[in-house]
Amino acid sequence: MIGRYEASLDRLHHLYPKLIDLSLDRLIRLLAALGDPHLQLPPVIHVAGTNGKGSCCAFLRAIAEAAGLRAHVYTSPHLVRFNERIRLAGKLVTDEALAGALDEIEAVNAGNQITVFEAITAAAFLLFSRVPADLCILEVGLGGRFDATNVIAAPVVAAITAISMDHQDFLGDRLAIIAAEKSGIIKPGVTVVTGAQAPEALAEIVREAALKDAKLLQRGRDWEVTEDADGLSFDGTRLGRPALIGAHQADNAGIAIAALQACGLEIPIQAYAQGLAQAEWPARLQQLHGKLVALLPEGSTLWVDGAHNPGGGQALAEQLERWGGPTTLVVGMKQSKDVVEFLAPLIPKASRIFAVAEPGQHLALPIVQVIAASGGVAIAGPDVAGALGQITVPSRVLICGSLYLAGEVLKLDAL
Repeated sequence: MIGRYEASLDRLHHLYPKLIDLSLDRLIRLLAALGDPHLQLPPVIHVAGTNGKGSCCAFLRAIAEAAGLRAHVYTSPHLVRFNERIRLAGKLVTDEALAGALDEIEAVNAGNQITVFEAITAAAFLLFSRVPADLCILEVGLGGRFDATNVIAAPVVAAITAISMDHQDFLGDRLAIIAAEKSGIIKPGVTVVTGAQAPEALAEIVREAALKDAKLLQRGRDWEVTEDADGLSFDGTRLGRPALIGAHQADNAGIAIAALQACGLEIPIQAYAQGLAQAEWPARLQQLHGKLVALLPEGSTLWVDGAHNPGGGQALAEQLERWGGPTTLVVGMKQSKDVVEFLAPLIPKASRIFAVAEPGQHLALPIVQVIAASGGVAIAGPDVAGALGQITVPSRVLICGSLYLAGEVLKLDAL
C-alpha cells in the first residue's frame, strides 16, 4: 500500500512538466507563503561539487555528532528509502513527519507550479526550522547558482568538493563553466573551503570568491591533508583512518575538517578522529555481506560504489590500482551519462567487465550501449544476479556506474 508521503510526492510530480528546471523563483514564492523557513535555520555549511559532496557531508555529520552537536542534514538522491534525504538533529525524518510537511506544502502551494526537488527542499527547510540544532549541512542537488538549496541566507561556510564533467545538459560543456555554476553558492563575505581541483575549475572558484569578498581556504595553500599507512593527518595532526575508503576520501575529509574549523564551533581533536572513523555513507566503496555475495564463489568479496561520471571513474581506477590484483567490474549506468569517459580509466585496470541493467533501475542505459562504449570489452550480465552467476572462481567484484543501480543492489542484498 502506498504511504502518505509517497502519495504526496506522486501528486507533486504532476505540478511541473520538467523534473529539473534550475530556477529559484518558484521556490522563493512557496517559501514566502510558508513564512520563510529557509531564513530560520541553524548555522549552515553548504556543500557543492561534482564528486564527493555526499562523503563530505557524511564526514561533517559524523565529526559534529562525535563532538556532541546536533546536526540537520539534507542530501540527495536517496538509495533505498526516501527518508535518507533528511536528518533532523541526527535522526532520519520519520514517515509521519515527512508526510505532515509535504501535506502542509501542498496546501500552501495550492496547485502552483513547483518541481518535486523544490518541494522536497521546502519540506526539509520547514522541518529544520522547527527542530533545534547546532548545525545544518546542506548538499547541493545540481550545480549551485540556481539549485534549490541556494535560496538560503549566507552560510557560515561554503564547501566545494572535486569538480568534473557531469550534467552538461544543465551546467555547460566546459569544466570552467561547470565550476562557475557550482561556485554560485559563494555569498558575500562567507568563508569558502575547497580541496584538490583542476586548474580551470580552481580559477573559477578563486574568481568568484574574490568577486564576493569571500575568504578562500584552499588545500595546499591554507590547509593540507596527508595520508600514510596509519591514516590521515590534517595540518600535521594525526587523526587515524577514515571509515570511508579510497584515495579520494582524504580530500573530502580534509574539506570537512577545514569547514568545521572555519565555523568557529568548539570541536576537540578527538572528535575529528572519532568522526572520521565512524562516518557512514552507503554505496561509496561499500562492502556487501548479504544475499548477493552468496551468489559468488566462496572467498570472493563484493563491493558497490555509486560513481557515475568521468571524475568518479578516475577515482575508482585509482582504488583498483591501490587494491592491486584482479577486479571484476559490474557496470550499469543511467541514460545521458558519459559512459565512454567513465569506463576509459577503468578498462585497463579491470580483469573483466559485465554490463547490466537492473529491473527497477531508473533510466537505465541499455546494455548494448554500455558494451559499445567499452569497445566490446564488456559482456552482458544481463542483470546483477546474472553477472555474479557467471563468475566461477573466487574474485573481488565491484558494482558501479549509477547511484540508482546502487540503490537497487542494496535492496537485493538485503532481501
